[in-house]
Amino acid sequence: MFVIGTAGHVDHGKSTLVESLTGIDPDRFQEEKDRGMTIDIGFAWITLPSGREVSIVDVPGHEKFVSNMLAGVGGVDMALLVVAADESVMPQTKEHLAILDLLGVSNGVVVVTKKDLVDEDWLQLVHSEIQDMLSVTTLKDAEIVSVSAATKVGLVELLETIDVALNKTEVKKDLNRPRLPIDRSFSISGFGTVVTGTLIDGSLSVGQEIEIIPGGLSARIRGLQSHGKSEAVLGPGTRVAANLSGIEATQISRGDVLSLPNSINMSEAFDVRLHVVEDAPNPLRHNMFVNLHTGSSEVVSRLRLLEGEQVQPGQSAWAQLKPDKSLPVLRGDHFIIRSNMTTLGGGNIVDTNAKRHRRRHSPTLQRLESLEYGTPSEVLVSFVDSNPSCSFDLLRSMSSFDEVDLITNVQTLIDEKSLVATSNNLKRAHFFSKEGWEKLVDIATKTLELFHKQFPLRQGISREELRNKLSLSQGSFNSVIGLLEGKKSLRESNSLILLYDHKPELSEEQSQYAEKFVGDITEGRFSPRTDLEIDDDILNFLLEKGRLVKVADGIVFSSEIFDEMLSGLRDYISQNDEITVGDFRDLYQTSRKYALAVLDYLDQQQITRRVGDARVLRD
Repeated sequence: MFVIGTAGHVDHGKSTLVESLTGIDPDRFQEEKDRGMTIDIGFAWITLPSGREVSIVDVPGHEKFVSNMLAGVGGVDMALLVVAADESVMPQTKEHLAILDLLGVSNGVVVVTKKDLVDEDWLQLVHSEIQDMLSVTTLKDAEIVSVSAATKVGLVELLETIDVALNKTEVKKDLNRPRLPIDRSFSISGFGTVVTGTLIDGSLSVGQEIEIIPGGLSARIRGLQSHGKSEAVLGPGTRVAANLSGIEATQISRGDVLSLPNSINMSEAFDVRLHVVEDAPNPLRHNMFVNLHTGSSEVVSRLRLLEGEQVQPGQSAWAQLKPDKSLPVLRGDHFIIRSNMTTLGGGNIVDTNAKRHRRRHSPTLQRLESLEYGTPSEVLVSFVDSNPSCSFDLLRSMSSFDEVDLITNVQTLIDEKSLVATSNNLKRAHFFSKEGWEKLVDIATKTLELFHKQFPLRQGISREELRNKLSLSQGSFNSVIGLLEGKKSLRESNSLILLYDHKPELSEEQSQYAEKFVGDITEGRFSPRTDLEIDDDILNFLLEKGRLVKVADGIVFSSEIFDEMLSGLRDYISQNDEITVGDFRDLYQTSRKYALAVLDYLDQQQITRRVGDARVLRD
């Protein structure tokens, strides 16, 4: 399925042409019919001579409604640039053409309407002016067809020309990641909420659970229509009307995107290749605010120039856009920026997970060049290298590859040792470039070596402390530790991370000190001294080695005495069904302080449980 979009100056006959070709009036508002001027996007469809059915998006030509035009023209495969014969090229003709150029629409047909109002000589002049205008744009090879909607002259030739032109149009890829930029949301009695848009990047089917982003609202597809016919499944490049359950039309706005749950990451800032139109009234300045149009959305954004303070009309530059709200955009998406009802420029998105860059930073600019023009392998390595916690889903979102191509390319890079994956299951893996992995392992190793040197008696560093040193997400950190454990570079014990061959050992002096402490504690039997001083690291070493048992702050038993108490407690409860604090105190001729501390500890260890004032053994 292909989508054709009209473009052109106000009152040049776009809607009349669409109605003459399709029999469908695209103007749906009474105000539009009364004024004879399209103020919002309209839709129609037609079957071409080849039998191919196409959608037509009719957009307003008036300068006040260019934002509405941009909401509908984003997903088109081919343009119908309409120029009235009696007026020839006008301001919005040029602006709409510039927009098509910025959006990368390279296939189109120019339609000279109102042919019946001019003579042949004038018509040839109009054709010449159009050809001059097209010569430096993506539509430079477009056919020009003259028609009259009033007399029907040229309409058959126009349909045949459109049909032939569509043969050169690539069918939209199914990335299995459907996005429907919503251009209309309304409610129909008896059906409920309906949204419309041009489906890109995937397919939708009846019964699917979907998400409206950026709001995060959930709903289910009750029904799908295209060209007035109900369908069970609709693929990319299709004009879609989706009937949704579980959500109100008032909760959805133009600019929202319908997609599958958790399939698209939101972007807070994105790097772009910016092209400034020749007719821009002034240079574009660093940090200026612009109206950003992408998909069907319009949002105020800050423009950050990465190469200088200004970009002159007609020039290109690397830039970053920081919208007022996060947007669900993907690499390769096109955008337009405007200000004061004037189109300033546009281009394509190169990196959706952009960090704040140093300006005039050569490595950053070189990386962006690589992302725009590099091979798939270069693009993937660049994305992985700049995102230290790069999961499969994030890589897919940033790279805009379909799943099969992504897996194939990633596996090739792993086989070539250019990428490291933390799992053989690539969908669950986290990825690192060869250099990034070596750097990560070096930081982890040196961090652990330093920790063991500073604290030789401690078993290891806490997981969180090491994770912060490595600047990894929790999921990425877990997968990295798992891989390094498998390689016997490090190991985990009691939620602490240590080098694989690390064994805490006491010095001779520390050993003597430790033995005296254990002896003093043992001598106290069931009422060990609490006034003995010991270095925390030595105490923890003895606890980890099982020489001591700490039941509460300041109360430590030797392991043999604790085991004797535990054995006696089990025997007592077996004979008496329960034990109280007083019973324990009397049994071991100790104080209530020790009795209460031991019983509380046994509760915590799930050995006993409290029933009233007594303890019983757990099952």
